[in-house]
Amino acid sequence: MNLAENLRYLLLQVRNANDPMQTHEVESFSRVLGVSPERISVHDMLNSRPSPSTTEQADMVLLGGSGHYSAAGEGEWLMRALDYLRQLHAAGKPTFASCWGFQAMARAMGGEVIKDLQRAEVGTHTLTLTAAGRADPIFGPLGETFYGQMGHEDCVTRLPANAVLLASSRRVENQAYCFADAPIYCTQFHPELNRNDLLARVKTYPEYVERIENIPPEHFGELCRDTLETEQLLPRFVEHVFGGG
Repeated sequence: MNLAENLRYLLLQVRNANDPMQTHEVESFSRVLGVSPERISVHDMLNSRPSPSTTEQADMVLLGGSGHYSAAGEGEWLMRALDYLRQLHAAGKPTFASCWGFQAMARAMGGEVIKDLQRAEVGTHTLTLTAAGRADPIFGPLGETFYGQMGHEDCVTRLPANAVLLASSRRVENQAYCFADAPIYCTQFHPELNRNDLLARVKTYPEYVERIENIPPEHFGELCRDTLETEQLLPRFVEHVFGGG
């Protein structure tokens, strides 16, 4: 039996209303979790924060990318979102955050996020586990090195004080972390995406390839490969948190 099928998910999205990746993101998370998309409720963080009842009804919270918004920026919507993430941590709500969610959770809990094109990454990149990552029940099975799907210009330059670094890449030290005091895991890479998913993202946001890799978007596929190993992170998180793994 797939334990994940019985859970209710709340996906926090930071995307424009006309962004086709809104639906694509739901489909990507549902695929790797092995659940119906109907199990995933979506909340638009640009306009409001989830109500207490919405948060309580969800067993697990998901965060992904943002398309056109930065966790290093300012604005009322972002301050509201960061405050909500602090509440998730304080409540010990099971949460898995990738990309923008990784950056936003770090900033919310006292870390630092900056825009740095010198450390930007797009495509499939090699990551290396730290000693803590190798000992971690969710990350350890990946092996010492593994591949992850990337697409970011912002990076976390300082982790929160209570975060445990799990993985790094050649360009970016802080690629994955968890909290010692809450069931929250965060990755700069996208464990919810496979190669085709990443190609679809870049087709929607072609400027990423041109700015970061300085190659025509039609050649982007040469930088990508499937990442079956990282697609197991979310199912292992579910098993560990909800199945007593």
